Amino acid sequence: VNPATAGRPDLMAGRTSLTLYEGMAGLSENVFINTKNRSYTITAEVTIPEKGANGVVLCQAGRFGGWSLYMKGGRVHEVYNFGGLERTTVSSPQALPPGRHTILYEFAYDGGKPGSGGTSRLSIDGKLVGEARVPRTMPFLYSADEGVDVGMDNETPVTEDYKQGATRFTGRIHKVTVEVK
Repeated sequence: VNPATAGRPDLMAGRTSLTLYEGMAGLSENVFINTKNRSYTITAEVTIPEKGANGVVLCQAGRFGGWSLYMKGGRVHEVYNFGGLERTTVSSPQALPPGRHTILYEFAYDGGKPGSGGTSRLSIDGKLVGEARVPRTMPFLYSADEGVDVGMDNETPVTEDYKQGATRFTGRIHKVTVEVK
């Protein structure tokens, strides 16, 4: 199912960057940049209101595999869900104060065979705030029917840390850029 592995044509082939905006939802894997079996970054420019923010900034797929960059209790989290069997989360230690912020999530892929692990790093406004080891990744497909959503998790939740249907981001997302290495 992964065009890079199968050697078939890919709408996104050769593309190394994709910029998304709040409200884009249900983007299937074949119209989203391929993050499988490679290193990538997600840079989100957000504004946090006076009351703080919660909800999904960007996610791909759902309960049975995928990832989500989200906020809960004002803290930033990124979870990698390996097939619904194992979840790895990296989190900021403190809530973001009101104002504009740049959230950077980096995944450094180990390389080697498809589905190898890597290192998750989370930075806020240029400062590293968390790191976690992801032991294995989805090698070929995140989901056949759940896509990428900006500002919500529109289908089954990637993590049990938020409830289905209660995932709308309560701050403002200016843009989100995904870059692959």
